[in-house]
Amino acid sequence: MKRINNSVIALSLFVGIANANAQEKKNLSLDEAVQLGIQNSKNLKIDAAKIEEATADLLEAKNRQLPELKVSGSYMYLPIKPNVELKLPGVSGGAGGPEVHQVLYGSANLSVPIYSGGRIKYGIQSAKYLVEASKLSTENDKIAIAYNVAQAYNNLFKANQAIKVFEENLIASQKRDETFLKMENNGLIARNDRLKANLQTSNIELQLLEAKNNYNIANINIDLLLGLPETTEIDVDQNYIEEGSEVKPVDFYVNEARENRKDLQALAQQRKAAELGTKSAKAENLPSLAFTGGYVAADIPKFLTIYNAVNVGVGISYNLSNIWKENSSLKQSQAREKQLAATDELLNDNIKLDVNREYQNTDYSKKKIAVFEKSAEQANENFRITKNKYDNGLATMTELLDADAAQISANVGVINAKADAALAYRKLLQTTGTLTIK
Repeated sequence: MKRINNSVIALSLFVGIANANAQEKKNLSLDEAVQLGIQNSKNLKIDAAKIEEATADLLEAKNRQLPELKVSGSYMYLPIKPNVELKLPGVSGGAGGPEVHQVLYGSANLSVPIYSGGRIKYGIQSAKYLVEASKLSTENDKIAIAYNVAQAYNNLFKANQAIKVFEENLIASQKRDETFLKMENNGLIARNDRLKANLQTSNIELQLLEAKNNYNIANINIDLLLGLPETTEIDVDQNYIEEGSEVKPVDFYVNEARENRKDLQALAQQRKAAELGTKSAKAENLPSLAFTGGYVAADIPKFLTIYNAVNVGVGISYNLSNIWKENSSLKQSQAREKQLAATDELLNDNIKLDVNREYQNTDYSKKKIAVFEKSAEQANENFRITKNKYDNGLATMTELLDADAAQISANVGVINAKADAALAYRKLLQTTGTLTIK
């Protein structure tokens, strides 16, 4: 039995060491976390594929201005003798003609576009605008990812700080419980008062458990955002909460948004592409002109041989059905222009709303810090005074415990207020498109 117990203890120690090793710790500043989040973002991988697709469309548009050269050839075997009758004067044909059993034929055709109503030119320029729009959309997504990582980082910081506060207060509360137990045993306080103190300790333990649960969830969330193993424990740098600078007037941020918002710039590129699409659709009613050239060679043994049959010329193409058919492509393109124009107006309105809202939130968050700091000073002083009164028999146990709970809440509130203010400022920068990605 002793050997079994020793084996169980050894196995438990091994499992404990393995778990400790599996939990990797990683120190990351906020900027490092943002870089890692951008590097491993699945959304940005999708954006990269969209840029490749738009670039391929541009290549296709450019290819339309290049010459077309087509080569074809064929060989045919005729198992049954065909009836060949030549109608040329002085040439006899019919049943007594040559036996034809195979035919060889080859040709090469060259076409060089000269004029297409501007469709090729408009197509190339439109594709360029769409490539630029895809790149700008990617930059906009990077800024959004930078804020999402900052938000996750902030939640992890707040949960970690709450754990520290509750752990400190739990230690103090447990020591107080030991003191009150001795005082009860000496008949200095009633058992009921000692139980009230024990209940306060249990409440702090529950708050600590909740804070640890929030921390674990926040840690898994940021691991997934950064593309790290879910067992990685992120050690945050709390200095980031001091990053906020003086907030300028709201008009400054509105103007910054108009100049720097990547989604607004991407929409502008899409509108330019749509305008060219309308011009290209109008050009469908115009004829196309191309330089043409060709070469033909044929061989029918014992009957006909052709080679050096070279031809050059100019070809014109015009779809006469355009006279009575309505140009649906033009109507679609014009509708697209109207849609993008309305989207532009809506986006500008939303930008004004977003900037003003986040400006107010930033201002509110900064003011909250001062209020919470004042509240914490008052709560700490109140606890000190109440403790002195209780020690001198001038305050009840309930008053002491209430003062202690208020002190804990106020101290946690100060930390959260500072973290929220730093995050609110970053959100304001995101809405202006100026959130830096170092």
